Amino acid sequence: MKRVAAFFVAMGTVVVSWLHMGLDVQYIRTAPAELLDLAVRMFPPDWGYAPEIVVPLLETVHIAVVGTIIALTASVPVAFLAAKNTTPNRITYAIGKLIVTVSRSVHVVIWAMVFVVMFGPGAFAGMVAIAVRSVGFVAKLLGEEIEEIGFDQVEAIRATGASSSQVLLYSVIPQIKPALVGIGVYRWDINVRSATILGAVGAGGIGVQLFNSVDAFRWSAVLTILIAILGIVLLSETISARARAMVR
Repeated sequence: MKRVAAFFVAMGTVVVSWLHMGLDVQYIRTAPAELLDLAVRMFPPDWGYAPEIVVPLLETVHIAVVGTIIALTASVPVAFLAAKNTTPNRITYAIGKLIVTVSRSVHVVIWAMVFVVMFGPGAFAGMVAIAVRSVGFVAKLLGEEIEEIGFDQVEAIRATGASSSQVLLYSVIPQIKPALVGIGVYRWDINVRSATILGAVGAGGIGVQLFNSVDAFRWSAVLTILIAILGIVLLSETISARARAMVR
């Protein structure tokens, strides 16, 4: 009876949400024709436009790389604060959890909008947005790894008379290092894809060219940019997969 009731509650939620949003199915019927029309206008890609997107594409990769490195550096102390077995007290634990929650609860595009206002348009705002958004993600996963470490090594280092910082350096960090590398590579893979859309709010990268081309109805150039983005995402996926395999 509970499963049946849960099913009807779920279905009722879907129906009420659909009616509340006022979705019109006529757009679904016309979608194939619109997609075909767009494909005709985009094909063939404008390969002459390719040299113009090399620098923005590299800028996108640089935004992801530098933003991820900054995030990894900043997330380690946050993770120690957010882990129950390494945080000094309840106040520091609450601070660590607050940083993780605030960072993760705001989308990277919104962070980019904030930093574009603060620092002006360009790659710097995008890099900071990527870094701030990634801190919560990395710190959360890393904090969970810290909470699962073995305490035999910690007690052995502490028995030598080591200070708290030495215990973290010689017993905790060596145990979480593989997880840190794996999480960092995984987050970089995500950040490469995220960096491609930051140009929508003026945060630099290939996204600026993409949205400028869409606004100018240069559909052949849009296809060229999409192919380039697909290529760089596939490359990042390959690098990420091999790096994670090496860590394991």
